[in-house]
Amino acid sequence: MEKGTLYRIAGPVVVAKNLKARMYDVVRVGNEKLMGEVIQIDGDNVIIQVYEDTSGIKPDEEVINTGKPLSVELGPGLLTSIYDGIQRPLPVLKNLMGDFIKRGIDAPGLDRKKKWDFKPLKKKGDKVSGGDILGEVEETEGIMHKILVPPNAGGKIKSINAGKFTVDEPIGELDDGTHLMLMHTWPVRKPRPVKQKLPPITPLITGQRIFDGFFPLAKGGVAAIPGPFGAGKTVSQQQLAKWSDADIIVYIGCGERGNEMTEVLTEFPHLTDPKTGKPLMNRTALIANTSNMPVAAREVSIYTGITIAEYYRDQGFSVALMADSTSRWAEAMREISSRLEEMPGEEGYPAYLSTRLAEFYERAGRVIPFGTEKEGSISVIGAVSPPGGDFSEPVTQSTLRVTKTFWALDAKLAQRRHFPSINWLTSYSLYLNQLAPWFKESVSADWSDAIGSSMKILQEEDKLLEIVQLVGSDSLPEKEQLTLEVARLIRENVLQQNAYHEVDTYSPLPKTYKLVKTILHFQSLAQGALGRGIRIKQIMATRAKDNIANAKFERDYEKLLSNVVAEMEEEFNKLG
Repeated sequence: MEKGTLYRIAGPVVVAKNLKARMYDVVRVGNEKLMGEVIQIDGDNVIIQVYEDTSGIKPDEEVINTGKPLSVELGPGLLTSIYDGIQRPLPVLKNLMGDFIKRGIDAPGLDRKKKWDFKPLKKKGDKVSGGDILGEVEETEGIMHKILVPPNAGGKIKSINAGKFTVDEPIGELDDGTHLMLMHTWPVRKPRPVKQKLPPITPLITGQRIFDGFFPLAKGGVAAIPGPFGAGKTVSQQQLAKWSDADIIVYIGCGERGNEMTEVLTEFPHLTDPKTGKPLMNRTALIANTSNMPVAAREVSIYTGITIAEYYRDQGFSVALMADSTSRWAEAMREISSRLEEMPGEEGYPAYLSTRLAEFYERAGRVIPFGTEKEGSISVIGAVSPPGGDFSEPVTQSTLRVTKTFWALDAKLAQRRHFPSINWLTSYSLYLNQLAPWFKESVSADWSDAIGSSMKILQEEDKLLEIVQLVGSDSLPEKEQLTLEVARLIRENVLQQNAYHEVDTYSPLPKTYKLVKTILHFQSLAQGALGRGIRIKQIMATRAKDNIANAKFERDYEKLLSNVVAEMEEEFNKLG
């Protein structure tokens, strides 16, 4: 191992002299062996970002280069785990030292004592290459973890054994002497290779009407969910984690407030997976790096999370990754950049902010991994916390350049108790055309037309509300008054959804479609009545339309909505 000495210390950024190192080598800094990573080499000066608090270390202390890049351990045991930004298991650290993490403490990412029951799917003499599936382990109830050949290994299997093994015991050997184990490591900053990238043509079903219906996200796609404090980002992300039809959830709490992260860490283990009735943690990995944890570890936590997600994608799973929030990640980059004395870009962020964000989001996608014809996908949902809710700031704008779905949270909607508080006028999805054939085949032939008509009504409502503020709604022509009423029905019965109601918390696609079609049917009947000379006050006085709201809270919504349609037709017939 190469050794050098500390020369200069500036918070989490330190400079070492006389140290032979490559970019992104992991080093141990000072007498306490603090973990760090080489981020710049300037002649004889090696600049290192340290993942732990550097107070108390001084010049001339020793720096040791491990010669390896920052890597994570990949194998059974990742699910149900709660890690910090550099894959140290927080429950293990708590048992070692209590509620406060001491410096220089290390703990392996995967449990070295637990034995897993390995069932091989390959036999002696089989030829394998990187990404091939060697066998299976039941990681949690219902999740069969595929044991993969490391991406950079390959050859003929010399031996392979069934039985119970820990993650670091050999389960077999290749003819070149490579030992095969249940786990392998992978550098976090390097994307894992894939055989083929596929176009995103299947939606990530979330059970949230505004997401699925109006602004869908494709499996393998990327979405940004920006919003100010108190607009409901965390509840929205929890709903997505709980209800999305992804097989595996990776949740990264990157630089969020401690109390908010505590809420996630205490609530997630008690959430029930609606599909299986088992704990949601059975298919979840959590990475917690709060705003008071070392800033450099916050910068790397995003890469730790996406590498774990890629590992499960390579096994043929569909993965949903929640990053909350990329703004805090960007702030960590800004702090490191300023200590490196780099030329600042807009609002002090480094000039490479857009590149780093694009590199991260590009690791999402729907792919065919090596070693299997089964496809896997990573869908990334990045929360953004713009200061003061200003969407024109650099992090939000850089994110918008690389994401194709934009779910804009609105503090005013939250204040009006409209949840989820997604602003339907500023949000958008560029996947609509790609996903239209899937919705046409799987839900209804006129799905896109129904959703398009609803959006048009909501946009017309926005224009009319400006006039209403000046002259009042009674001064509008009757046709426009009807538009306002239909828009209200869409807002209250489709866009609003109660995350805490046992039925309304999840809305299947046929239910969303039926609600929209029932409201559009009311509009059609009302327009016909207006054409026959019936006054708008009489139309507004009809009662059946008000029963649409009850369908949101009923499991047997089809029967209720069919009755509503029959009652509406009867009422309009009586109007003549």
